[in-house]
Amino acid sequence: MADRRTFNVVILGLGFLFIFTAFTTCGNVEQTVVKSLQNDTFAGSGYHSLGIIYGVFSFSNLLAPTVVTIIGPKLTMFLSGLVYSGYIAVFIIPSTWPFYLTSVLIGVGAAMLWTAQGHFLVENSEASTINRNTGVFWALLQCSMFFGNLYIYLDWNGKTEITGRVNFELAATEYTPCLPGLELSFYSGVYGTCIGATAQFGEAAKGLIGISGIMVGVGEIVGGGSFGLLCRNNRFRRTSVVFLGMVVHFIAFYLIFLTIPDDAPVVLKTPAQKKPYIPPSVSIALLCSFLLGLGDSCFNTQLYSILGRVYSEHSTPAFAIFKFIQSVFAAVAFFYSGYVLLMWQLLLMIILGFTGTLCFFVVERLQNFSLSLYCFTR
Repeated sequence: MADRRTFNVVILGLGFLFIFTAFTTCGNVEQTVVKSLQNDTFAGSGYHSLGIIYGVFSFSNLLAPTVVTIIGPKLTMFLSGLVYSGYIAVFIIPSTWPFYLTSVLIGVGAAMLWTAQGHFLVENSEASTINRNTGVFWALLQCSMFFGNLYIYLDWNGKTEITGRVNFELAATEYTPCLPGLELSFYSGVYGTCIGATAQFGEAAKGLIGISGIMVGVGEIVGGGSFGLLCRNNRFRRTSVVFLGMVVHFIAFYLIFLTIPDDAPVVLKTPAQKKPYIPPSVSIALLCSFLLGLGDSCFNTQLYSILGRVYSEHSTPAFAIFKFIQSVFAAVAFFYSGYVLLMWQLLLMIILGFTGTLCFFVVERLQNFSLSLYCFTR
């Protein structure tokens, strides 16, 4: 029985790997692709599309528990995966209204997909295996950062403009296989755009978007394996992992502040005009990508772990509420990302990252107190 449940978790991770090989890569390069379109009839914005996705995602989480309960998590995930395929297909021949329509549809599908995933993961875990299973799922999911981003590097390296032929190749390649709020939007859409807009990287800038995505994935996998699989007996406390995630992210934010031009997120047709405090470095930029992924995995593996442990009997609404709050902040972040300078975006993430870590400490302390009280009364 235990082997069967572990097998289910592995299959779940592989399914998400295929889906997000397409979607995560698409989100990483979307704004860069849209800025390069030579099409007077297309007026879409990659930031606005991602903002719509996470905005609809947030409110669709209110309905997701009902849908998952009625039709079950497996069918819910299957149907949601089909919606993701339709969104990727739009990039074959970009057009404004299908672009935004599928953004709405994928927002609904994402809410169903992630609520069903949380339900299915908890259903196939126990208190003693939730950390391990979360780590296995997270590591497999984040392998998706390799394949699509490797294609981006190989095909975009040395290009200054992304042509219509490349759009078709990207969509066709990704179509076949078909992350906490502000930081999710930053590493999955904004940071890659900033790298691509940094003139000091020269002709390698566009190709570096792909390598950056790969390094984010490496950080996610290292974190998922280290803090999911190796902490299965809870010898390394969840609060320690979350604190490490906060520190890692703060280091990354500081290095990005020093080395990436302040106007990189907001420029449209031209490279960033402002000069950073120190000359941009490819190695530092890729180190920051790794640190963003590592910090994100620290937060997510422990959030999944504590949700699965505290709400083991009510996992569907718990994960729906979690995804609702996360996607609200991601949607807001994507909408302001094209208008707010980089330094203010980083400052906001530092403030909310510190506050969120404190909140996690409080919840973990209350949970440990409740568990101790329960054991004492027995």
